[in-house]
Amino acid sequence: MSDSETIAAGYAFTGPALDLGALLWDGACLPDAQIRIPLPMLNRHGLVAGATGTGKTKTLQLIAEQLSAQGVPVFLADVKGDVSGISAPGVTNDKVAGRAAEVKQQWTATGFPAEFYALGGIGHGIPVRATITGFGPVLLSKVLQLNQTQEQSLGLIFHYADTKGLELIDLKDLRAVVTFLTSDEGKPELKNIGGLSTATAGVILRSLTAFEAQGMADFFGEPDFDTSELLRTASDGRGMVSVLELPAVQDKPQLFSTFLMWMLADLFHDLPEVGDADKPKLVFFFDEAHLLFNDASKAFLDSITQTVRLIRSKGVGVFFVTQTPKDVPGDVLAQLGNRVQHALRAFTPDDQKALKATVKTFPNSSYDLEEILTGLGTGEAVVTVLSENGAPTPVAVTRLRAPESLMGPIDATTLDAAVKSSSLYGRYAQAVDRESAYEKLTTAERQPQPQETPKAAAKKSPPKEDESMVQQVVGSGMFKSLARSVGTQIGREITRSLFGTARRKR
Repeated sequence: MSDSETIAAGYAFTGPALDLGALLWDGACLPDAQIRIPLPMLNRHGLVAGATGTGKTKTLQLIAEQLSAQGVPVFLADVKGDVSGISAPGVTNDKVAGRAAEVKQQWTATGFPAEFYALGGIGHGIPVRATITGFGPVLLSKVLQLNQTQEQSLGLIFHYADTKGLELIDLKDLRAVVTFLTSDEGKPELKNIGGLSTATAGVILRSLTAFEAQGMADFFGEPDFDTSELLRTASDGRGMVSVLELPAVQDKPQLFSTFLMWMLADLFHDLPEVGDADKPKLVFFFDEAHLLFNDASKAFLDSITQTVRLIRSKGVGVFFVTQTPKDVPGDVLAQLGNRVQHALRAFTPDDQKALKATVKTFPNSSYDLEEILTGLGTGEAVVTVLSENGAPTPVAVTRLRAPESLMGPIDATTLDAAVKSSSLYGRYAQAVDRESAYEKLTTAERQPQPQETPKAAAKKSPPKEDESMVQQVVGSGMFKSLARSVGTQIGREITRSLFGTARRKR
């Protein structure tokens, strides 16, 4: 058996699979040697990498289309604004027809069921919001670019708000709690568990102010988005493609990358264990993945690694999309069993290092991968995936199929019409500002406190040194006033996930 036949045999799966394209060998395209990914292996995660302009977005579109056709919901982060075309039939031309003939593809112009979302409603799409409580301290620290000490202090603030029943819905709620805890009335509240330094509180408040000044307040609030919406199928049984429009926040990379991680974390603690299913419940494409890992704390990276490792058993596959594998930490990269590597450039010494590092991440093969990876054309890639028994397939240089949906954005009028006609629009379009921490603390501050007589004060016994935090909190004047005015439930602690995100009641 020749090398090309051995490679082709490694992709001859018996069960349902996604068709990527045809094998390239010695410069020739072999249309009968089809390169595929087994459908059940899509929850083993993956990586789509390559330099700008090499076809990564079209690869996402190709995979997303076939997943939808097989009844699997898909989430796509549309950073550049050109994925919305997945909802409309593609347009044939000589280039598309030529590619289809080369790879033995029966190309049919097809649009796929799609929902369009936008962070906080900035841009075109159904607004996606999260409450501050739901987002959690770890992810918020990443967005605010806090250091480890400041992150720990923010966690303490969330803990305090949880135990006091102070709902952190939006930025003004968090600012109100931080301000209270640094006031004369609030400082004793955290005394026994480390307290909150004025300097750290100042950093957090300044970060919140700068964040809000950039227009970020719209991302936090209610109604908070229920991530189970991403798991829906259309009436014809095809998986819904959820497209998160991000062009309007391209200059806020940490925000959108961290929001994507919040979505994944929220799905993680809501979904039941399913083990190895016949097909995934959802495949989540994480574009511009390097932005997630830039300047990340060790705790944040550990949480990402653990989430990616464990969410597979809940039926969710995650594909990271970035320029080179070195953009993804080794512990995360080790979880990505399916690889589609587009061309890399090697113009500088750093590029050369990245190229050599990329080659080392592939199994041994008959190809000279250093030469191949710098010579691939647009829409060509080096592929290795997990076979039906979980073993890596042979490395295959592949000429990829053409997407059947529109390779480009749909026009704004069509997009707006699709958004407003969605059944979800009425549920999430209008922001809600209900009573939460800001209003409760403001009400408590305005309530007059009873004046103690000298005789009553003399009868007071000094506080015991071993009082617990809860006892101190309950005994504080501010808390008593707050409890009287708003009926706060004492001792309520929100169970949090790996990222500190709150478990919501569905």
